[in-house]
Amino acid sequence: MGTSANSAHAVPPPIRLRVNGHACEVPAAPGTALLHVLRNDLELNGPKYGCGLGECGACTVLIDGVAARSCVIPVRAAQGRRVTTLEGLGTRQRPGPTQQAFIECQAAQCGYCLNGMIMTVEALLRRNPSPTEQELRSELHHNLCRCGTHVEIMQAALRAVALKAAEAAALLAGLHDDQGGTAV
Repeated sequence: MGTSANSAHAVPPPIRLRVNGHACEVPAAPGTALLHVLRNDLELNGPKYGCGLGECGACTVLIDGVAARSCVIPVRAAQGRRVTTLEGLGTRQRPGPTQQAFIECQAAQCGYCLNGMIMTVEALLRRNPSPTEQELRSELHHNLCRCGTHVEIMQAALRAVALKAAEAAALLAGLHDDQGGTAV
């Protein structure tokens, strides 16, 4: 008797997120998987549902720049943090360097694993802009590709390192020019 019909079906307050640089609110239960909120509520389809156990990597996003498996992370854990999905790295017209590397190297067969591969490489390059091939292999070790495009994926990862380095050099040259210096 002490419970009204309205309180029995009370809607939880919306979850506030920062996704791809944009603030948003979603009407989700705090325990809902971040992946479901990204795909179903925010219509961001880069992260994929693969295994649902955080094992395959298809659902990888960046949380504060760190690769994270969004299928096993409750949305409440992303509150107050920066979430970046594949869509946040670039656009169709201007893909980010890591995305561009995967395009140039044609590192896809079915493409289902690419989100996880790209986001994992991106996270590594943010931590270490000059990884060795072995560091790239180690980082990608827990991302599954069922089609067997591992050679192309490694070529793309190495190409991403080169493209990121070129982008950084161009930024430095632009800063040097803006300060009255001459570009190298």
